[in-house]
Amino acid sequence: MTALTIRDVPDDQIQTLKVRAAQAGKSLQAFMQELIARETSKPTMAEMMNRLNREATATISTADVLAAIDEGRAGR
Repeated sequence: MTALTIRDVPDDQIQTLKVRAAQAGKSLQAFMQELIARETSKPTMAEMMNRLNREATATISTADVLAAIDEGRAGR
């Protein structure tokens, strides 16, 4: 596992993170690891758009749709 150092974090932000970690019953390190894990598990907007494009792309032609309609009508 890699160590991560973040420089020049304002004191008020560090204090807020420490308070939030304490409220969650965690050390600052555990709290930050959870925050990083949560953030990196969310897909980016670009990743979501690519996924939606893949899932929304139809490989069904108009002829396929019309054939299915005709087949459904014939079964009545």
